[in-house]
Amino acid sequence: MVQKYGAVHTTAADATAGDSESSALLAVDATSSVRQKEGHASMLSSVSNLTNTIMGSGMLTFPLAMASSGIIPGILTCIFSGCVGAFGLYLLSLSARRAPHRSSSFFAVAQLTFPQAAIFFDAAIAIKCFGVSISYLIIIKSLMPNVVESLYHDLTSPNTNPPAWALSGRNWITIIMFILVPLASFRRLDSLRHASYVVLFSVVYLVAIVIICYFNPLEGTAPAGEIHLIHFTPNFISTFPVQVFAFTCAQNLFPIFNELKTNSQQRMDIVIGTSIGSAIVIYEVIALFGYLTFGSRVGANIIAMYPSTSIFIAIGQLAIVLLIMFSYPLQVQPCRNCLDKIFHVGALAKVHSSDNDDEIVDEDHTVADMSPFKHMLLTAAITGVGFVIAYFVDDLQMVLSFVGTVGSTTISFILPGLLFWKISRDDPSVSRTLNKAALALAGYGCCVFVFWYVTFCCLKQRGLKSFR
Repeated sequence: MVQKYGAVHTTAADATAGDSESSALLAVDATSSVRQKEGHASMLSSVSNLTNTIMGSGMLTFPLAMASSGIIPGILTCIFSGCVGAFGLYLLSLSARRAPHRSSSFFAVAQLTFPQAAIFFDAAIAIKCFGVSISYLIIIKSLMPNVVESLYHDLTSPNTNPPAWALSGRNWITIIMFILVPLASFRRLDSLRHASYVVLFSVVYLVAIVIICYFNPLEGTAPAGEIHLIHFTPNFISTFPVQVFAFTCAQNLFPIFNELKTNSQQRMDIVIGTSIGSAIVIYEVIALFGYLTFGSRVGANIIAMYPSTSIFIAIGQLAIVLLIMFSYPLQVQPCRNCLDKIFHVGALAKVHSSDNDDEIVDEDHTVADMSPFKHMLLTAAITGVGFVIAYFVDDLQMVLSFVGTVGSTTISFILPGLLFWKISRDDPSVSRTLNKAALALAGYGCCVFVFWYVTFCCLKQRGLKSFR
């Protein structure tokens, strides 16, 4: 008997009805026609959303990462990290094809490989995405007062101060949440494509700043320090993980696979390659020109190194806020999807047989089946709790860094490697080399986790000593 996944039974009326984000798929008896769900996202939309998921404020630290090792090692480690991240995404895209038709997720693939651990995988991803979303809000709260002050002085006069309410980060995240909550409420990732376009424009603007300010330094720019082709410093231990985790985007690979129109492996490879390749180029440009501008004196935030007395730089600071702000919904979506799977774990998947004994139609629980009430409740819980934490807490750097790094290691390296290794272990059509490479990726993830944990403990100890 051949098992076929993903066909969804619908009534005759449903077969002609248009797709809706809030509509549920209805299962009927075997005499009904069989219709498969189709994706509607374009290649541009998919690449933009995946690239947006990759990009973050971590790109501003790349010049410091290059300063900690030199130009040549900095370039090579960035390329290596991007290639390893792309390999993990490639394995996930192959694993996604084993899941029910356009219903792939970490949970669905784990049900085929490690069913007893599926709920723990989703829990780890949910915690990671929730932690990152909180960090975004805290960053926005800390940046907005400085952005407002810089813009206010540049557009008026240095002696004119903005109103007191505009210098409160709490006021700004309260206002911004009225924008973020509706964006976070979209069911499909493709609905966020316009927000991703804004983010990519912001990234291009930041790249323009580091290039232009290298060839035409602004008045008041600090003189450059030493520049080395190869020069490892103790800071390399703490900056290398920044490059490793700068390509984390696996949490949105499955939604992109489900929504991409004609999601052949070739088209998925183009999406993955274009997104990772674009990120590598952007990171390298920011790292190189930022390092050449300031040398060994470069700081952890390259934009903060430039004089904020220029409207050109002030708008760049605003671009950082926009970049982080519109990346927030891309963390809420996978968090909500994972929580949906966790709370649905007790429900049994329905399997119906058609008139043809050789066909089995599996109606696995999918994100599209989430009821409007449950969707609204989970969205409100994630955004509400995250807002409250970000509103009252100014610094969760250590905690959020730990949560984000553990989650990034899990979803970028360990899970892609383990899931594909298990799902293809007994498949003669899969290359044994690829199968072993998948297991090696999982091992690499474990090594990265140990390396980062040791680094985390050292930094924490250093911070305690400094505090004392």
